[in-house]
Amino acid sequence: MTRSNTSAIIAVAMLLSLPLAACKDTKTLQENQQLKTQVAQLQKENGQAVNDLESMTADRDALTKQNEQLKAQIKALKTKSSGKKSASRKHPRS
Repeated sequence: MTRSNTSAIIAVAMLLSLPLAACKDTKTLQENQQLKTQVAQLQKENGQAVNDLESMTADRDALTKQNEQLKAQIKALKTKSSGKKSASRKHPRS
């Protein structure tokens, strides 16, 4: 009799656990779908960030080149003007 009770209890426990397992699977599937959506969104944002980084790098390189050109112009102007200094006036002392 105890053997049949044990078997019956195990059978009932298994039958009751099936809906819980199915419910758990449904929740897991929903979570997986949400995670897939989040991953897709993050990949999209990552791709945009890479594009932005490439654009900013190109802009930085162009600005660096322009900066070097301007520094060269300033240096050239300084060397031209350094030879044309006018004599300073001295006030006679009495």
